[in-house]
Parts: sequence; C-alpha cells; structure tokens
Amino acid sequence: MPATTVRTTERLDPAVCKLAGILVLGALAPLLDSTIVSIALHTLGHDLGASTTSLQWVSTAYLLALATVVPVSGWAVERYDSRHVWLGALTLFLTGSLLCGLAWNIGSLIAFRVLQGIGGGLLLPVLQTLVMRAAGGRSLGRLMTAITLPVVVVPILGPVLGGLLVGHLSWRWIFYVNLPVCLLALALAWRGVPKDTPRPGHHLDLTGLLLLSPGLATLVYGLSETGVARATAIPAGAVLIALFTRHALHARDPLVDLRLFKDRAFAVSSLLTFMNGLTLFGGMFLLPLYYQQVRGEGVIAAGLLLAPQGLGSLLARVTGPLTDRLGPRPVVVSGMLLCALGTLPFLLPHPDAALLALALVVRGFGVSAANMAVMVGAYQGLDRARIPHASTSIRIVQQLGGGVGTAVLATVLAHDQSTTAFPHAFAWATAFTVVACAVGLCLPVRVASAQQRS
Repeated sequence: MPATTVRTTERLDPAVCKLAGILVLGALAPLLDSTIVSIALHTLGHDLGASTTSLQWVSTAYLLALATVVPVSGWAVERYDSRHVWLGALTLFLTGSLLCGLAWNIGSLIAFRVLQGIGGGLLLPVLQTLVMRAAGGRSLGRLMTAITLPVVVVPILGPVLGGLLVGHLSWRWIFYVNLPVCLLALALAWRGVPKDTPRPGHHLDLTGLLLLSPGLATLVYGLSETGVARATAIPAGAVLIALFTRHALHARDPLVDLRLFKDRAFAVSSLLTFMNGLTLFGGMFLLPLYYQQVRGEGVIAAGLLLAPQGLGSLLARVTGPLTDRLGPRPVVVSGMLLCALGTLPFLLPHPDAALLALALVVRGFGVSAANMAVMVGAYQGLDRARIPHASTSIRIVQQLGGGVGTAVLATVLAHDQSTTAFPHAFAWATAFTVVACAVGLCLPVRVASAQQRS
C-alpha cells in the first residue's frame, strides 16, 4: 500500500502550544549554559587558580555526564510519570547551577558540573517526547518551529550574554543566571505538565546501559581530546557502541530501540540530524574564533557580530507551515543550500563586514529551517510507543555530530598554522552542508502514517 503524505492546515491545539512553551522555557537553561561557560573559562581559571588542563574538565565533565544519562531518558519516561522525570531533571540542573556558582575551587566546580550534566542530559529528549506525544502527529512543522528555535537561537546568542555577564559581573553569574529560569520553569511545569500513566513493569536494559552510556561518554571524551587520548578513546567508544548495537538488535526491550532505523524516513532524518550537528556546532566553534583571531575582535564584540545568525534563525519560523504543506525534503535541501551559501564568504581573504553579517543571516536561516524540517521527518507518523526511543536516538546522533564537527574543524586549525587555516576550515564546514544536501534528497517524498510505520 503506498504511503500517504501527511499534510495539514489545521491550527495547533492551544493546549499543545501551552505545554510546548512551558517545556521550552525549562530547556533554555541548559542550552544557555552550554554556550556561555566557554566565554568565562579564562576568568574562571584566574580566580580559582586553575591550570589549563583542569579548566578543560569544566566543559568535559558536563559533556560526559550529559552523554552518559541521555540513553536512560527513554526508559525513565516509560518507567515513571514523565511529569516527575521532567521536574526531577529541572531540579537537578537548578541544584547543580547553584552549587557551581558557589564553588570554592576547581575540583568542586567540576563535581557540580557533573550534577548539572545529569539534569541537562534528561531535559531535551524528555521535552521532545512529551510534546510529540501531546501533538499526536498533527501540524509537526508548526510545532517544531516552536520547540527547535531555542536550540538554534540560544547557542548563537549565548556568547553575547556570557560576555556581558563576565565583563560586568562575575564568572559565578554564568551559573546564577540559570536560577530564575529554572525556578519559573518548575513553577509552570508543576501546574501545566499533565501526568501520564507510568509502566512499573518496564525493566531497565542493564546490559545495554553498561555498553551504551560508557561508550558514548568515551567517544565524546575522545572527540574533545587530542593526541593519545583521542587515539585510544575513540576506538574504545566505537567498540562499546558496536557491542550495544549487536545487543539491541536482539534484545526484547532494549534501552534504545535501533529497529527504528529500519524505517527510511527516520534513518535518513537521523543521518541528517548528525550532519546538522556537524554544521551547527562546528560553526559555533569556528565563527567566534574567526572573529577574535582573524578579525581581531574582543569577546563581547565577537558575540555581538554573531547576532545576525540569530536573526536568520528567527526568520526561519516561516518554514514551519511550509514543511507541513510540502513535506520535509524540499525544506531540508533548500535550508542546507542556504547554509552553504552563507558560509562561502568566510572563505574569502578579506571579506567586508556587511557581507559577513548578511552571510550570517542567510546561514542562520538555512540551519534553522533544515533543523526544524529534519525533526518533522523523524517524528512524522511515529506511534506513541516509539516516540521515547526516537527522542533518545535523535539527541544522541545530534550530540555526536556536534562532537565530530568540532573535532574535525579543530584538527584542521591545529594542523594549518598559515593564513589559510580558517578558509580551509570553512571549506570543510561548507563540504558538510553539501553532503547534507545530498542526504536530504534521500528523504521520502511521502511520509507513512503511524500504522504503516509501526
């Protein structure tokens, strides 16, 4: 039976919009945190008397904790009331943020960053699960416009806020700024997130957990390191993930259901999510360095000069309804082409500042549009039972894509100390988007219904 295209012009359910708004507010804190901490590292190291090696663990410990806990999110939503999981994750992140702001030395700060990472690792996949279940497969393009916008805009605008906080207050405020956001999000979630029916008999796949969580943490660690650490950690992580894959394909109730990847729409969308991670997070790494090292801008000025990319992301909201009407494929391919076009001016020897600002608007529009449409392709037609596994898988591949993109571009810069280092790195970034365009063409034109995809 041929699949039917899911197209709708209906309005979003106001209850779903309200729920999405409450959950997105809760996700703002970890999204902000992941971008503004790097701005404060130099000041933080000076105040705490920490070495460069120790400072690196302020970011690495957070990423490792996040990678370790993401695979558990799907099981937690099934095993417990998802409302309690959301409130618990927010409380952990709030507590970790407060303790990080009160840290008395580098060791205590690193320990509290782990607590933050555990809370933050649960929030995004649980958000996607709750909202997708509430939507019931309706108007996903419009819905993704709401819930993915902060994922794109906040990391771009975060460095601006981080520079202002560090420049005018103290490094401790990069953590304290999370407190009012988390407290408001907790109050709203307590009243506005509905309870659901947990499955007390839903057991935890312990074998899968012992393979996948350490495997992801080891792989993320390897991608963030150099030299011998990278050469040993990446293969070790890959082996553990390969063993998990073998286990998951034969397990009755695996930690993450990899059988989802037999579905063409989900498999291609997941690969595109990985590629979008390369583009988005690789750009987040490369662009601030370009403005500071090549164009000689200060931290605050560099952050402000990146703001046009956030404007482009805001303008991309118009593509949500378009995705609902046309399907995700044309929006994904067009978005990635615009992203490549917006990256090209950074390959020039001495581009004009106005040209770069316009290029960032185009790049931001393309990345955001593609990201929203990819998520529609991943979730459209999935039945309720498979959504938690889909949310976990999507979050994992996006995180790995970001790690790979950052590692590749950092390696290019490290091995090319000439004036062509940044043009070469931006050429790699452009190549990522061109490959993503080709992958986007593999998205099915028609998306099957939930019954056909189950």
